[in-house]
Amino acid sequence: MNPQRYDPRRRQSTSHPSKQNLSPPAPPPISQTNPSERKLSPPPPSSTPPPLRQKREKEVLKPDSPRSVLAKRPRGSEWGARDVSRYEELDQIGQGTYGQVFKARDRQTMELVALKKIKMESEKEGFPITAIREIKILKSLSHKNIVELKEIVTSSNKGAGLGSVYMVFEYLDHDLTGLLDTPEVRLDDRHIKCYMKQLLEGVTYMHRNKILHRDIKGSNLLIDNRGYLKIADWGLARSWYEEQPYFTNRVITLWYRPPELLLGAPKYGPPIDMWSVGCLFAELLYKKPILQGRNEQHQLELIFKLCGTPTPENWSGAMRLKGWAANAPKKGEPPHPRVVRQRFQTFEQNSLDLVDKLLTLDPLKRITAEEALDANYFWTEPMPLEPSQLPKLSVTSAHEWDARERRRKLHEQQQQQQQQQQQAAQPPNQASQ
Repeated sequence: MNPQRYDPRRRQSTSHPSKQNLSPPAPPPISQTNPSERKLSPPPPSSTPPPLRQKREKEVLKPDSPRSVLAKRPRGSEWGARDVSRYEELDQIGQGTYGQVFKARDRQTMELVALKKIKMESEKEGFPITAIREIKILKSLSHKNIVELKEIVTSSNKGAGLGSVYMVFEYLDHDLTGLLDTPEVRLDDRHIKCYMKQLLEGVTYMHRNKILHRDIKGSNLLIDNRGYLKIADWGLARSWYEEQPYFTNRVITLWYRPPELLLGAPKYGPPIDMWSVGCLFAELLYKKPILQGRNEQHQLELIFKLCGTPTPENWSGAMRLKGWAANAPKKGEPPHPRVVRQRFQTFEQNSLDLVDKLLTLDPLKRITAEEALDANYFWTEPMPLEPSQLPKLSVTSAHEWDARERRRKLHEQQQQQQQQQQQAAQPPNQASQ
C-alpha cells in the first residue's frame, strides 16, 4: 500500500461500525442556566485536526434536544416579533417548497439575508405544516454545512386578511444548479471533491440525528463565494426512526428519486437521500443530469437500463413492493444488465467506485454517508481542499432562478424572431390581408 495515499489514523478511527463496538459519543456541553438555548458546542481548537470519524461523532444532538418551534429563540429578539420592514427586498432568487425566496438586506446592519415568504392565503387550517416542520428541524440542527435559520418575521396586512410570515436565512451567493447552468463557470475536480465532502459531512450529521432531507438536488445546495456549501430547503424533511409509521413516497424531485420510492415503498430511511447524492455526484462529473425521466415510469426505465433490472440476487425486496408488478420485465424479456461502470468509464477510478456504490438498487446495500466519507476518493491525491483554498468562481451570483429566467427570456426572443421571419417570408399581398 502506498503510504502517501492514506492518513495512518484513518483506519484506526474510521473502521466500519460492524467491526468495532463504538460507545455512544459524549454529549456536548450544555448551558445549565438556560436549557431552552441548547446548542452543539464546536470542537476544541487543535493544532492537528482529528480524523473525520472522531469529528463526526462529536456532532450529535442530545436525545432530549428541544424540538418545539418556540423552544429556542435567537438572543436579543423574539421569534416572529419583528416586522419584515426591517429588511429591504432586493431580488427574487428562488421558489421554495411553499413560497418565494428573496435576496434582502438588513436595514440596520446591512447584512445580506435570504427571505423565504411562506404562502398563507391557501392554508385553510392555518400555518403550513411543511413550514412548521422546516422550522422545528432547522432549529434542532446546528452544523457548518446546514443553512442557518436566523429568525421569523411577519408583515401585517392592515385588516385585509392574513398577513405574511417570512423565514430569515443566512444568504449564500449561489446554488449548485445555478453554477452548473452558468456558461462562464467551470467547476473542476477541486471544486467537486470539496463540495462533495461538505455535502456528505452535512448528510452524515443529519442522518445521525435521525433526519431525512427528502429533496437533495443541486438547487437546494447553496454555496458562497468563500467556497462553503450548505444544505437548504428543508420543507420536505422529516424526523425518522426505525419504528416509523408509513411515509409518503411522493417526495424527492423525479430525476433524483430512488427506485424504492418509485416502486411505492411506504417505509424508508437514510438510503433515499444517498441515492440523490449519487445522482448529484455523477451529474457534477458528467456535466449534466444522468437520469432525466419524463414521468415516474420512464424514470424507472432509465434507472433499470443503467443500474440493471432488479432480481432476487441484486434486490430481493423489490418484488415485494406494490409497484413491482406494473414495472417488472415482460415474460421472456431478459433483465437489463448493470452498466454504471461502462457508461461512466471516463470517470477517474475512485470517483467511479463511489458513484457505483451510491447508485446501488437495494437500499439496504447502498453506501451510507459516513461510509462514503471513508471512500478512497476522499483519501487519495489530490486530497480535498479547504473551501478557502478553492479557485475563486468567475461570477458573483448564480442561482437556478436566474438560469431559468435566462432560458425563458431566450425562448421568448427566439419565438419573436421566428414570428418576424415568418412574416417577412410571406408574399406582400398575403401579409397585407
